[in-house]
Amino acid sequence: MLLSFLSLTLQSEWELSPRQTASMTACVFAGSLVGTLTLGYLGDHVGRRPAFLLSSAIISLFGVFTAFATGYASLLGIRFAVGFGVGGLTVPFDIFAEFLPKKHRGKQLLFIEYFWTLGSLMTPLFAYLVLETSWRLFVILCAIPCVISGFMGLCLVPESPRWLISVGKADKAMAILRRAATVNGIDVDVQFHEGVNLRNEKVEESGFLDLLSQRWRKLTILLWLTWIGYAIGYYGCILLVTRVFDAEAVEAAERGEGGTPTFDYRAIFISASAEVLGLFIVIHTVDRMGRIPSQTASYIFGGGFLFSFAMLAGTASNSTLTGIAFCARMFEMMGSCVTWVSTAEILTTEIRTTGHSTANAMGRLGAFCSPYLIGADNPIKSVGVTMLVIHFITALCAWNLPESKGKDLGHTSLEDVANDETDDSGNEMAFRYDETPQEIEKVIIT
Repeated sequence: MLLSFLSLTLQSEWELSPRQTASMTACVFAGSLVGTLTLGYLGDHVGRRPAFLLSSAIISLFGVFTAFATGYASLLGIRFAVGFGVGGLTVPFDIFAEFLPKKHRGKQLLFIEYFWTLGSLMTPLFAYLVLETSWRLFVILCAIPCVISGFMGLCLVPESPRWLISVGKADKAMAILRRAATVNGIDVDVQFHEGVNLRNEKVEESGFLDLLSQRWRKLTILLWLTWIGYAIGYYGCILLVTRVFDAEAVEAAERGEGGTPTFDYRAIFISASAEVLGLFIVIHTVDRMGRIPSQTASYIFGGGFLFSFAMLAGTASNSTLTGIAFCARMFEMMGSCVTWVSTAEILTTEIRTTGHSTANAMGRLGAFCSPYLIGADNPIKSVGVTMLVIHFITALCAWNLPESKGKDLGHTSLEDVANDETDDSGNEMAFRYDETPQEIEKVIIT
């Protein structure tokens, strides 16, 4: 969203070509591609918390540095670094997933997406307030929430107990669980007394190549294709809406007229607010419909609305286009949120952040392509057809993923789909949060 405003502003101010403008957006996704593979690996082998804190520090630092870019080349390098940090955002998501019981996991993981939506709404607000005054002030304002959240993460986010157990550090995991119990008003001496030990569940070392082993290959390919499609759809929707509603700004920027382009902030803000409604709907349906039907339906409807938006651009009224854009953005948000949840639930502890990060890397690859697919050089009706086809392929891939609703974290596989009718219990993890105290004793006492 930030780059939708910044790229057009700098295209006008620095007299950039459309290709250079698209590269300004694409370099962030290129950085994310590298960052997600690097930070995801660190999350599995060094720890979730160190990888998360490094990611937050990079985003915050280089987000502020963007304001001091002296030219096109330096801006590309700085935004690439921001993208590198953004690539680590799967790690805190996985930390949260590893803390949650299965009966609350889907809804709670979706609740945190409200912060993403809040950022989507704050960006056009900041642009409306200060972009005409200074684009440098605009990017600093956008970086402030990153700095605040990074500092709060340093103070509040612990290491994942599930990861600690997987690497043989059950004593540290127990200490974190005892602190969590205290914060939540649970009697630690009853729940985690001295005679209770967490079951030692060491897991095999794993890495990127394991994702392509016979056990994971089919699932990995389906996840990668789903993430590529979701990223093209989500970011392509944002760019397409900006292109249509700000056609005059785009034309002025391409003519190199100078000054800050005039944006239709009202239409952009309304379409961005669709994420709030989409998130509200999916929070209340994901545990009823399931992860797979939710994703599939969202991608089909999202593609349909984007296709209609592109076909009607230039002929329909602004109100009609705003309504269609609202629906498209809503379904894109619904599908992408459930894809994040489903990916974290499907993968096992030893490979979760590596697998999630590589899927995210594929998403960054799709996002990297989106500014070139949506660019002003391409006829808008062709863009609509392309987006429709991509969405249907994404829906097909999502439909073939295993359902993880009601399953224990990380023990859902493609083979489980065939066994669902005979065994719905899932496999037992190292510790669980959704039993009574008496049931917990049976699970964790060695």
